Amino acid sequence: MRRVVRRRICALSGILAVLLLYKLDLLPFKMLSRHTGLQTGGSLFLLEGMPFQILGGSLHYFRVPREYWKDRMLKMKACGLNTLTTYVPWNLHEAAKGVFDFSGNLDLGAFLKTAEDVGLWVILRPGPYICAEWDLGGLPSWLLRDKNMKLRTTYPGFIAAFDAYFDHLMGKVVRFQYQKGGPIIAVQVENEYGSYAKDSNYMEYIKMALLKRGIVEMLMTSDNKDGLSSGSLEGVLATVNFQKKEPILFSYLDSFQGTVPKMVMEYWTGWFDYWGSDHHVFDAGQMLKTVQEIIKDGASLNLYMFHGGTNFGFMNGALHDTEYLPDVTSYDYDAPLTEAGEYTSKFHKLRELFGSMHEDPLPIPPSIMPKVAYDTVIMKDYVSLWDVLHYTGEPYTSEEPINMENLPVNNDNGQSYGYTLYETVIYGGGRFSSEGNVRDRARVFVNNQIMGYFDYKNKEVFIPEVPGYRRMKILVENCGRVNYGLKVDEQRKGLVGDVILRETPLRTFKIYSLDMNTTFIESLSSAAWTSPPDNNLGPAFFRGILKTSAPTLDTYLSLKGWRKGVVFVNRRNLGRYWDIGPQSTLFLPGTWLHPGNNEIIVFEEFEGSGALHSVDMPSLGRPLYVQ
Repeated sequence: MRRVVRRRICALSGILAVLLLYKLDLLPFKMLSRHTGLQTGGSLFLLEGMPFQILGGSLHYFRVPREYWKDRMLKMKACGLNTLTTYVPWNLHEAAKGVFDFSGNLDLGAFLKTAEDVGLWVILRPGPYICAEWDLGGLPSWLLRDKNMKLRTTYPGFIAAFDAYFDHLMGKVVRFQYQKGGPIIAVQVENEYGSYAKDSNYMEYIKMALLKRGIVEMLMTSDNKDGLSSGSLEGVLATVNFQKKEPILFSYLDSFQGTVPKMVMEYWTGWFDYWGSDHHVFDAGQMLKTVQEIIKDGASLNLYMFHGGTNFGFMNGALHDTEYLPDVTSYDYDAPLTEAGEYTSKFHKLRELFGSMHEDPLPIPPSIMPKVAYDTVIMKDYVSLWDVLHYTGEPYTSEEPINMENLPVNNDNGQSYGYTLYETVIYGGGRFSSEGNVRDRARVFVNNQIMGYFDYKNKEVFIPEVPGYRRMKILVENCGRVNYGLKVDEQRKGLVGDVILRETPLRTFKIYSLDMNTTFIESLSSAAWTSPPDNNLGPAFFRGILKTSAPTLDTYLSLKGWRKGVVFVNRRNLGRYWDIGPQSTLFLPGTWLHPGNNEIIVFEEFEGSGALHSVDMPSLGRPLYVQ
């Protein structure tokens, strides 16, 4: 009888066939045999020859603590999704050239195995460029040490680095393909190249790089409407990204690739935030209406994001079209699951919709992990930045300023993230100009007294005239490299050229690399900590103890009363804060805490507070509805 039902289903067309397959549960995750993988059959996807509609959601393993991967995936299943998509960040897996890391939270194999165990198919989006509101779109900063580097092209220096990386990466993922018994049913070729499209040979090279390294599953490209024609490839399925469905969009997609399955690789369920803005939200009803339209048209879709997570550390990206706008630490994205994995109205609306497409009830959603407000952390210890510079090692001496990526540090990989301090001696004062060469912000000190700041808008500081020689320090912050657009090639940070005092370029610098990595934060245990001064002035480090008991639970740290800086918990970089908003809390996963005393260190640029409060609710800013 089951064979008869299958033959009848295959005779149906369009969305009716797909819906009926869901009702009869004829596409279980664990199949007895695997032969053909995901294919196109006219306007439908086929999996093992049976019509299949992809209902996917994006979840990035590098934005979610490893201990929470399975929880987020089970919530995907409970929402009615059958497929997970993830990017792969080159800049984390090869932070130093030739040194690869697939351990801990970067264990991509373990992530794929967890998806398989939960019963989710996977669409892998390995880049090498991923965008993702991630620093430099996931490309490693050491590529920029080459002054002639042309990212995302067939420039020999880029291709050589890419080939070495893909040799290693593909060796990790090939065995997880569908036809080898794994969960990967499709692989994306690069990402949104049509919006960049500087090299007509580039995408074909990436495609062949995947094929030569053993990728046998369906290949896809992904672009917004304007990039479709420039980003597509012959023999590769083009997919589209959008938030609002234009009436002619799918017809336009058909116009250059014929009758093939339609796939929305990124249906944007919300939006990201940048410093100085409000918290972007997207109406749940409007989202549901568009998802219903996509399904009605018989298309597959991927919810970007299903769960956003967090830009821990210094990994946030930035926009720079007419104005430089660095992204915030939270990647909540107003997604169906919050930054901490809690359900929203979007989740429940989607679950109801997708549940109606299944014969059997969906799994019961997992319980929400409780949040807790721990006792207030009193910041009892203080040490000035100027007193711990020796922990960075010997400063590099240079006649002219050098950008952070080209500093001879980290085994000649340069400095990737954080702050860089440039110190020199000046005589007198006057007009001090950045000449637009500060990337991205800088505070200017003379004899450790603050004089002013530079950024993309403020390019002049007046230095008071005082006879004699004085020591000038320029503390430059890399606020995040652009992750999208044509300015990706212009992302060297620190001082990228001369700074001018009284029409004369400053010379003879001592340069300190303040990437604030784990080694540096550990070294602060030996610092001469004192009680904070009455004014709590920075730049300085403040230290306190968060006391917890078992089990340790998720919380948020409120930064109200603090100005701008970075928080470290048990030597992990929790991320940046900034009082210009929108967010004023940082998510602290309970899995990063241990029962007893947990060390919290805050690096504050301006003026610190005497305490840090733990709260059980996030504060992401005033809502701004995306239209």
